[in-house]
Amino acid sequence: MASVSDIKRRIRSVKNTQQITKAMEMVAAAKLRRTQGAVVSARPYSNKLEEVLSRLVASSPDLKDALLEVREPKKIGFIIVAANKGLSGGYNANIIRSAVVSMAHHRDQEIGILAVGKKARDFFRKRNYKVEGEFIGISDIPKLSEAKELADAVKAFYTEGIYDEVYIVYTQFITAMQHKPKTKKLLPIETPQEETGGELDYIFDPSPQTVLNQLLPLYLTNQVFSAFTEAKASEHGATMTAMGSATDNAGEMIDKLTLKYNRARQAAITREISEIVGGANAQQG
Repeated sequence: MASVSDIKRRIRSVKNTQQITKAMEMVAAAKLRRTQGAVVSARPYSNKLEEVLSRLVASSPDLKDALLEVREPKKIGFIIVAANKGLSGGYNANIIRSAVVSMAHHRDQEIGILAVGKKARDFFRKRNYKVEGEFIGISDIPKLSEAKELADAVKAFYTEGIYDEVYIVYTQFITAMQHKPKTKKLLPIETPQEETGGELDYIFDPSPQTVLNQLLPLYLTNQVFSAFTEAKASEHGATMTAMGSATDNAGEMIDKLTLKYNRARQAAITREISEIVGGANAQQG
């Protein structure tokens, strides 16, 4: 049975851990609020960009661009968005598992990986996957410049014929406690279909083709940026939930150890009293 001093030392250790997990929970909650705001504020721009692109393609169906070119898929690129660190429950495991399942659907083609985050890079490198690029320094609140850097790299891979299709695997944010892995096709760009019934018409200047050539890179960058913000919001939500559970578990452990400490202390006191009484009786006897 553990001594009173051992139990007291264990209680102190668990309390220190609880303070750390509580602080991490609060930090993750603050980051989540900021990232969630970025997710919400980015959606109107994304929706309007899709609307303009759909109207452009509908008005001029013969438009062409390298990012729209469909060819036989011989080599496929997968962008896998994970975290740089753990302590976020099953967040990294879920996204990696989803990526492995998605890649299994293309086992007849050659696959290359662009890893976003240390967890994705380390996992696939250790298992001898072909990691052809890594993007480690994504901010907790993603920046458009970071998304543009990856989008430009993906565009180069595609236009040079290195990849024939490109998919991005990320975690879609729903709520702080609910998020799910999602695989989306990035390239070739599949232009959204225009909804019927709209009366608003557009005049494109200087020409629909020129507008398309400028619009498609913006659309690609926006798709990557949306995936980054969704993934980071999901990561912060998962971290907040995991650290909240760890804090609660530490509290339960402290309660059990405190009860155990009180019992051990009471037993020690009872034993000392018995020894004193026994010694007194021995002297009287």
